[in-house]
Amino acid sequence: MREIVFDTETTGLSFSNGDRLVEIGCVELFNRVETGQTYHAYFHPERPMAPEAQAIHGLSDAFLADKPLFAENCDDLLEFLGDSPLVAHNASFDFGFLNGELKRCGRQMLSLSRMIDTVAMARTRHPGAKHSLDALCTRFGIDRSHRVLHGALLDAQLLAQVYVELTGGRQIGLTLVSEMVEHAASPVDASRSVVRPQRIFAASTEEAARHSQFLEGVNNPLWGPLETR
Repeated sequence: MREIVFDTETTGLSFSNGDRLVEIGCVELFNRVETGQTYHAYFHPERPMAPEAQAIHGLSDAFLADKPLFAENCDDLLEFLGDSPLVAHNASFDFGFLNGELKRCGRQMLSLSRMIDTVAMARTRHPGAKHSLDALCTRFGIDRSHRVLHGALLDAQLLAQVYVELTGGRQIGLTLVSEMVEHAASPVDASRSVVRPQRIFAASTEEAARHSQFLEGVNNPLWGPLETR
């Protein structure tokens, strides 16, 4: 199953109050395994950056000055997302900004039925514990030493590892009865499982005869004469 783990950075906390999306990072998973396919973009917010937000992600007005508007890259983003389930940490926040930008440029908003919230998952699995991305990385032994500031793609990559742990760990991808067959047309194409036929391990009549002939040629075998076995 294809899933997209994503994270956003914004100018503030509320799209309805005028804040805007300035960065999005997406990581593709197939059967809970990263495929190496990612999407990352910065956007000009058409408003000044709040100092409090800049202190978190480090994105200044000067850095964003030459970046495209969200509407200019909207098609590329939607193509990458496809119709896959979308995983985010405190997902209602990220969905609120993403759907706000989509609505603003006249596009259909994403269905909330696609939303998977890792905060809700963590609260169910570890009630009473801390559920920040940093805390979950520490809990699961995920290296976050390179996370000095928040960054959408870096945080999505860390969250992808957290999500795998929250859904059973890396062993869930192991299987002895199926193999992945991926269509190469595009990174958003679906994949399917093919059941392998049962393998026969019994020796053939010819192989059994050769084996008996070999044993008969062994002098003083530890297992004794063949006729006594």
